[in-house]
Amino acid sequence: MSEEQDDQIRPKPERPHLAEGYGVDRTKVEGMLPWSKVCDLMTTSRNYWIGTTRPDGRPHAMPLWGVWLDEAFYFGTNRNSRKGRNLAANPELVVHLESGDEVVIFEGQAEEVTAKAILSKITQAYATKYAGFDPNPEGGPPEAIYYRLRPKVAYAWLENDFVASATRWHFDSTP
Repeated sequence: MSEEQDDQIRPKPERPHLAEGYGVDRTKVEGMLPWSKVCDLMTTSRNYWIGTTRPDGRPHAMPLWGVWLDEAFYFGTNRNSRKGRNLAANPELVVHLESGDEVVIFEGQAEEVTAKAILSKITQAYATKYAGFDPNPEGGPPEAIYYRLRPKVAYAWLENDFVASATRWHFDSTP
């Protein structure tokens, strides 16, 4: 996808709202990252971190594997795991790459995936990305659950050029 097509599909990038001391000038657009860079980083990253909220309000962070497909992040877990129980009580979710040098952060709501066609795509993507790993969404244990996160807000930057590259996207509606 060209950057021109990218701009037609996604909201225009803007500078994030940061405290003055960070040095990011909200009036300068040069250096902001294109959405295609975010998609590339999400596609090629091996590990991701998610943040959920426990029912009592305490935060919970956990690394996991996942796949970026059709402008959304997909991952699986067990309904009885801490993250599964947290998401059942409160679907608000944050996902970010494990890297602090090439940063992508998504905020939004997790949605349970039950459609067989999407589960099949997830299985194929996992098998390709994780050297034959098969999450077996249709034949797995009944506690297995798969989620999709379509970002409501996304942030990205390159640490070695933070002031110029810090970029934010706000999605008023899902794709």
